[in-house]
Amino acid sequence: MQVARAITTYYIVLMLNSFRQLAVLLGAAFFALASVSASLAESDTGLRLLMIEQPGCAYCVAFNRDIAPIYEISEEGVLAPLVHADLRKDLPEGVTLNSRPYVTPTFILIGPDGTEMSRMTGFPGEDFFWPYIAQMIADARQTLGPPALN
Repeated sequence: MQVARAITTYYIVLMLNSFRQLAVLLGAAFFALASVSASLAESDTGLRLLMIEQPGCAYCVAFNRDIAPIYEISEEGVLAPLVHADLRKDLPEGVTLNSRPYVTPTFILIGPDGTEMSRMTGFPGEDFFWPYIAQMIADARQTLGPPALN
């Protein structure tokens, strides 16, 4: 009986240590994410990433399933939040494009004044998307200059 109690106690202590370690890791991750989000929010760029899509677009479905949830919490997503628009409908109010997109998905970086700054036509996959979008945002931020201090 004492052996069973000792074994049970051992596993309970082991489990509690695992939970404690997990809680510490989750707390640290939350703190790091909150710090990054706060510092990025302070440098609001006014940029938006407009995704032109249409029903039946397999690449749009793949992007929305695999990339969009990650994009929203990424550095790029904080600097240029994702806005969806249908290819066959009107553009969001205040948006001016250089030319009408005909391929979906098309990703258009919109500046603070609502004008197109750059675009990426198609979705060639995650490995190409992230560096290309990061470069689009970096170029736009360089063009716009440093954010105005409040």
